Amino acid sequence: MLIKSAEYLISSARVDQCPQGDLPEFAFIGRSNVGKSSLINMLTGRAGLAKTSATPGKTILINHFLINKEWHLVDLPGYGYAKRGQQQRDELQRMITGYILRREQMMNLFLLIDARHEPQRIDMEFIEWLGENGIPFSIVFTKADKLSKGKLAANIKHYLGELSKQWEELPPHFITSSETKQGREELLDYIDEILGN
Repeated sequence: MLIKSAEYLISSARVDQCPQGDLPEFAFIGRSNVGKSSLINMLTGRAGLAKTSATPGKTILINHFLINKEWHLVDLPGYGYAKRGQQQRDELQRMITGYILRREQMMNLFLLIDARHEPQRIDMEFIEWLGENGIPFSIVFTKADKLSKGKLAANIKHYLGELSKQWEELPPHFITSSETKQGREELLDYIDEILGN
């Protein structure tokens, strides 16, 4: 897929404020600091499209971007950011689950996982919840350039091994680096495939 245009559209606090219409949507989510904004900028080829920040937990709204005037890329708030107060965490949780469960236009959820870390309970529980609710999703391992090839392969094998204890069939997964653009073609081709192009 060739990205010809990518533009910021709207930020919404609730799913019912999201854009009307039936354009297909592909949403991106992950724990705070997983490299979501960098990945979105790398995918679209637009350096400042999603705001990257040194402070984790910057995205607190549902951000819609219009891609090639034919589909939406959706940047969802990161979850599990410890420095937020409980009330704000609960609000974000409601916003995220509301979007994931009620947004009929969402074709696929890309769950970002930092390839450097061991499987985290919060991610595993989230994956389980997606499965229980029948949400179509894929796993995107980020920051692949921060590890040696051997360590990266070992980490991902370990992660998928942990997942296969719960899952008979594993969701599709991608290995990416915003620095080297690794995984960009594969991700965009996968979106293309879902769109039926």
